[in-house]
Amino acid sequence: MGESRSDSDVTGQLHHVELYTDAFDRSVAFWDWLLDELGYEPKNDWDAGRSWSNDPTYVVLVRVDDAERAFDRNAPGLNHLAFHAASRKQVDDLTAAVRNRDHSTVLYEDQHPFAGGYYALYCENPDGLKVEVVAPD
Repeated sequence: MGESRSDSDVTGQLHHVELYTDAFDRSVAFWDWLLDELGYEPKNDWDAGRSWSNDPTYVVLVRVDDAERAFDRNAPGLNHLAFHAASRKQVDDLTAAVRNRDHSTVLYEDQHPFAGGYYALYCENPDGLKVEVVAPD
């Protein structure tokens, strides 16, 4: 029997997110690092994509060539993805790592770590997508 597609015990929780990128190698490096730090494990790996799983949720990254338009998080559509952090220390560690990574940027430095009114990392990935990692209260 194949992999289960849904689980009624987690009704309403996010099943998966699929992201497209025209900067595949940079994006894989970013997501592989961040998702590993957040407890995700590699799921699938193929020429045009990668996926990572943290049951029951998974993230898929797909290569697109010659994108007709660049991603704009301020245009209608997806603005950001937000993940739970294990602790404030994890947020601090991830923030320090983003500052030292190529092709990713800490956002709202002047308000960090309370840019949204709570303790979190806001950063931008290589594709310009805002990524948030929120510490528990």
